[in-house]
Amino acid sequence: MKDWNYENDQWKNLPTYLKHLPLFTRHFDLTSKLIGLLWGCVLKFIAYKFYVRLKVVGDFHKVYKEHPKLLIISNHSSHLDATSISAAVPMRYWKDLYISAAKDYWFRNPVFTFFSKHCLGAIPIDRKDKKSEAIDLILTLLKDLDRIWLILFPEGTRSPDGYLQNFKKGVSIFSQKTQTPVFFIYIKGNAKLWPKENKMPKPGVLTLYTGPVVPPGPIEEIREAYKNWVITIDPSAISDKEK
Repeated sequence: MKDWNYENDQWKNLPTYLKHLPLFTRHFDLTSKLIGLLWGCVLKFIAYKFYVRLKVVGDFHKVYKEHPKLLIISNHSSHLDATSISAAVPMRYWKDLYISAAKDYWFRNPVFTFFSKHCLGAIPIDRKDKKSEAIDLILTLLKDLDRIWLILFPEGTRSPDGYLQNFKKGVSIFSQKTQTPVFFIYIKGNAKLWPKENKMPKPGVLTLYTGPVVPPGPIEEIREAYKNWVITIDPSAISDKEK
């Protein structure tokens, strides 16, 4: 995949060995603003209002004022998850919102690549060959940017049954090495509206809960805290053997 033109200064300052990554430059010229505005209108006022009715429980404004840098973690059971979090976050904060996205899926063709770059602000994660370069890139962003909210799905892949899976170590690596707090989000109804075997989502209600912000820590502690919080909202998301 060819190199992208790094127009924004924050990307020019990245180490040379990272610049081959197909990463969208967050360069906010008129074209980028227009694409973002159109995408936001479609996402917030059409897709997640009439087809999937998104309900948000919590206050993103308070969290944004108090935490300029966050790792946002969520359960992951469908392809609705990334866009529903974006739809829940106020558009005025989107300039600081990024998402780690599987390169083999979200950058697999020109259409998906355009969508991932311009609409999601996606950072491609190579799940096969170059994981270390993606990790180094994310660490650089968390250290160098004044503001960044980075969405991560610590389960790594979509849950096949809707139950919370084990967490990968990435969240702890990023949070502990950069001292970035972790913000809990839980999405209820995602597995029902778009189960893993379906090609398209079904209409219905999706509820997104904002939770506590916790300090950096080992992945086992973060998952345990997340699990205990989720139980208070949706006990059915936790398998019987874990309760």
